[in-house]
Order: sequence, then structure tokens, then C-alpha cells
Amino acid sequence: MEMTVISAQGLKKTSSLSSLFSHHLRPFITLTTTPPSSSGGVNQSHVYTTTVDHEGGVNPTWGDKFDLSNVIDSSFFSHKYSYIYLQLYTNRLLLGPRFLGWCGIPASDIADGFSPAGTARQLSYRLRKKDGSRGHGVVNVVVKLDSSLFQARRRVDSVVQRLPEVRFDRVAIGIPVKLLPAVSHQGSSVV
Repeated sequence: MEMTVISAQGLKKTSSLSSLFSHHLRPFITLTTTPPSSSGGVNQSHVYTTTVDHEGGVNPTWGDKFDLSNVIDSSFFSHKYSYIYLQLYTNRLLLGPRFLGWCGIPASDIADGFSPAGTARQLSYRLRKKDGSRGHGVVNVVVKLDSSLFQARRRVDSVVQRLPEVRFDRVAIGIPVKLLPAVSHQGSSVV
């Protein structure tokens, strides 16, 4: 699988004491299959990093291409909670990188709708803050699946299609109710 980090749009400039030393953003993105930690750091050995965009400011562009075949195999697409996590940082000259936001790209977004193999698909995701709430900006990527992953995805889909069909036409869904004695209008119980 190949992923190209194209650009980001609508980022928010940092507003802190560190902004006195840096008047514009110098953003870069990291890619990994491990969720971001609560401190905003990356905790996995397979981390890919884009170049730093020194000129783009709140609308950076990269065009950096990554081959993710050594971290993503066919099993990645069979798990419901498989994601590729992108984390956005700004490179501060004196204080080092500062976390700006993250987004997760689900495996289903990558694999669904690809045909034939080798076609590229553009995806865009809103950035999130450390706590998962809505952040500022959108990240744009292009994903291209190679034929081996595409064939593996089809094999998984064909196995799922052969499973027996489950019918839900006689299932009642509701909230369990505790059986209480009936009450008459005069306040006495009727059993």
C-alpha cells in the first residue's frame, strides 16, 4: 500500500509564549498504525515522517509518498479497528516539535471502493485535538493499494459472503421490564 500525504488546510496558528519566537507554522506529519498517546507522542517503531513545510503556514503542502507494505498486510483489512494515524506537529526552532492534532484513517475507508487494484483514492479527514474533540484543519491524502492487498481483501469478502444468513424478523428488541403487581384505582393491589 502506498500513501501520499498531499496537504492540510485551515490550520490554526499556535497562540502561546512560544509563538513569540516563531511567527508562522512549520508543520510536518507522522504516520503510524499505533493510536496517539494521551501526551501526543508516538509510541511505535514504524513511524513515517513527512518533510517540514517551511512556507505553507496554515495551508501546508507536502506530496511525500510512503510505502506502507512493511507495516500493513492483508490482516490489517480484516480487523474492524485497524487505523492509520496521522499526527500533525509544528517544528519550533528553539523548543522542538509541538503537537497540533491527529486523525485516524480506518481500514474500511482505504479498502472500500477500490477497483481495479492500483487505482488511487483521495481521502480527507478533520483533525482532532489530543482529547479527540474537533480540532482545526483538514488533512488530505491519496491512497493506492497494490494487487496483493486487493486480492487478500476480496478473499476475506468472499468468505464473509458464504456465511449463513442470519434472520432478525422475529427478534424483539427493548428494555427489560420488572414485573410489578397491578394497582387498582383505590390504591389496593390487585394480583
